[in-house]
Amino acid sequence: MDVNQARSIVCAAGKKLFEHNLVGGTWGNISCRIDADRMAITPSGMSYELLIPDDIVVVDFSSNDIVWDGRHKPSAEIKLHIAIYREREEIGAVIHSHSMNASTVAVARREVPPILDDMVQIIGPTIRVAEYALPATKKIVKKTMKALKGRNAALMANHGAVCLGRDMDEAFTCTFVLEKACKAFIEAEFLGGAKTISKFDAHFMRQYYLKKYAKRK
Repeated sequence: MDVNQARSIVCAAGKKLFEHNLVGGTWGNISCRIDADRMAITPSGMSYELLIPDDIVVVDFSSNDIVWDGRHKPSAEIKLHIAIYREREEIGAVIHSHSMNASTVAVARREVPPILDDMVQIIGPTIRVAEYALPATKKIVKKTMKALKGRNAALMANHGAVCLGRDMDEAFTCTFVLEKACKAFIEAEFLGGAKTISKFDAHFMRQYYLKKYAKRK
């Protein structure tokens, strides 16, 4: 993927998330992998609906000295995005959001059990909650990476959520499904509690999604 394409993808994703009420104002951040050592990421402190491709920052993380190119500073959560791309080679896009229902469950620090078919297929058997840490710190990166192990999404205690995808379309779907699952979990609590899918069925559907339904050539 070339730089201009990556910038356009990130910019379009920001507007799409805003239109679907999955982000608001300047909160959250979005990135797209360019190659093994570079990514395009949203700038710090800019509203999604106002972004243009030239606003998106290109970051080189090939060494410990992170270098970025653009007319704005990259998002403050840049270290989390870099950690994901370094550890998860299959991941091509990352969305960090502060959507309402995900944030509510993150505040309650409740792990979401396997309650929806699309949730277990796209995200994994459960949605874990990363232990609380201050934003933009090494600690929050470490805690979030632990919660993401074997998953394509995690909640961040008292903060928000992070969703991953092999491309931006999958990362967006993951973000949408995460918010849907959190909403269903919250509302099911008022009806006596959510009834879960078995661990076996959850594992089977996850593997089927990865190896058959959404297999990449």
